[in-house]
Amino acid sequence: MNSEFAFINRIRSRAALRSADLVCGIGDDTAIITERAGREMLVTADLLIEDVHFKSDYTPPRHLGHKALAVSLSDIAAMGGEPRHALLTLGIPKNKSRFPNPDPQWEEFFAGYFALADKFGVTLIGGDTCAAPDRLVIDSIVMGNCARGKAVRRSGAQPGDGIYVTGELGASAAGLELLRRGERLSENKDSALQRALRAHLTPQPRVEFGRRIGEAGLTRAMIDVSDGLAQDLGHICEESGVGAIIDYAEVPMAAETRLVSESDESAFTLATSGGEDYELLLTADRRDETVLKEIAQACNLLLTRIGEIVAIDPAVCASPLLLRQAGRIEPLRARGYDHFA
Repeated sequence: MNSEFAFINRIRSRAALRSADLVCGIGDDTAIITERAGREMLVTADLLIEDVHFKSDYTPPRHLGHKALAVSLSDIAAMGGEPRHALLTLGIPKNKSRFPNPDPQWEEFFAGYFALADKFGVTLIGGDTCAAPDRLVIDSIVMGNCARGKAVRRSGAQPGDGIYVTGELGASAAGLELLRRGERLSENKDSALQRALRAHLTPQPRVEFGRRIGEAGLTRAMIDVSDGLAQDLGHICEESGVGAIIDYAEVPMAAETRLVSESDESAFTLATSGGEDYELLLTADRRDETVLKEIAQACNLLLTRIGEIVAIDPAVCASPLLLRQAGRIEPLRARGYDHFA
């Protein structure tokens, strides 16, 4: 790899000034952004650490660049906002590149990163690079905005709300399991197995749908499904002080879950606990369901009502998450990912 500053200059040449409210991007000590009246800024940060979030032996650099930005874009989508600017910090192993041929591989990384940035009009405005001891570390920050008072938080769910999710669940978790078993991505093939691998390696943030329903005020609470449906819905329930009933038959399980599941029950567990789907999970007044589905259709998305928000008494019900199946209501036992569990 060339010197640090030559490396930064190559990144700078790709991060063209394309944002009307950006006064100064890469090249000075800080970026300069003009504040916009009537808007609120949204800021999110995500870490991707080699051997924790990804492995270099099965993650193509182009897809790693895509995912590094996608996970942060998904957070902005979950707030109902519009992503605008990004910061990217790289801790690169000093004595042993995690890529076999550093320069072309980093070109691929940034090809994936900037392809997604261009798709959503996001400008890379800065960051940092440094040597790391032994593993690649990626710190992604994305800044966006929304109309003042329009940010969708996790704390707005109300009893009687419908619970909705975009897309299908579980394909990413199936893809991760297949990668662990030794399957590898082939760009020239299209099969259920390859679709599962792509679901994990190149998640698609639901930016347009999140922005549109946020601007329209159609959702009361929202979160992206990063740690698993059950765990992320639990965050909404905790912040809103409510419970939730999930209908087993309505959860949109991806067909790819059956590649690694021997039964419907294990496929359901994968779909509700697997995580990294980066779909949007939201609650809304059921009277707005038709409009929500029209917006989803315009964004080429499936939108499914999977349950309802209910009032709970913590003294009576220990778990805020309940599962309705075959006429019975029981605690939902699925769990999501926890770094410190």
